[in-house]
Amino acid sequence: MTCERSATEPLILLALTAAALVVSGINPHDRATWYLEVAPAVIGAAILIATYRRFRLTPLLYRLIFVHALVLILGAHYTYARVPVGFWVQDLFDLARNHYDRFGHFVQGFVPALLARELLVRKTPLRPAGWLFFLVVCVCLAFSASYELLEWGSAVLGGSAADDFLGTQGDVWDTQWDMFMALLGAIIGLVTLARVHDRELARGV
Repeated sequence: MTCERSATEPLILLALTAAALVVSGINPHDRATWYLEVAPAVIGAAILIATYRRFRLTPLLYRLIFVHALVLILGAHYTYARVPVGFWVQDLFDLARNHYDRFGHFVQGFVPALLARELLVRKTPLRPAGWLFFLVVCVCLAFSASYELLEWGSAVLGGSAADDFLGTQGDVWDTQWDMFMALLGAIIGLVTLARVHDRELARGV
């Protein structure tokens, strides 16, 4: 029963992600931005489908990736600077801007940290101690920096048309904040979920 459930759950999460993607694609705020924002979720899903039989991830990872995909898909529909829940938090705490973008970059560190950890533990001699924590954080920072370079490239090529994708909201330190939030997410993800992750890895997939 446990094996059947673990094999079925990723398919259910994939179906829910596909449904959310379809709904998100109905009259988004900006179609070009929508394509750019959902691209990581679509590419990630394609990779997971292609590698599912050869390299199945732990249930924890599939659930985290599902949440990350929903964050991307929601931000894609409204653009990150216009997500309603971000405005609600902004009004509640009297903030200067919509912080959904910051939350998105926090998740961009949190989830990839556990993914990088699983890949390193299962495919390299590294064990859950020593250099693993440091190297995973480095991977997440590299990923975050690469994404910021992608945004920079979009700004160079698209000019003002890329404003919705960048979502800086006039903050000159937006790039640094994005990378800091990814760093914070990676550290918190590792500190809070490492033991749970280790138990799932010990059970096998």
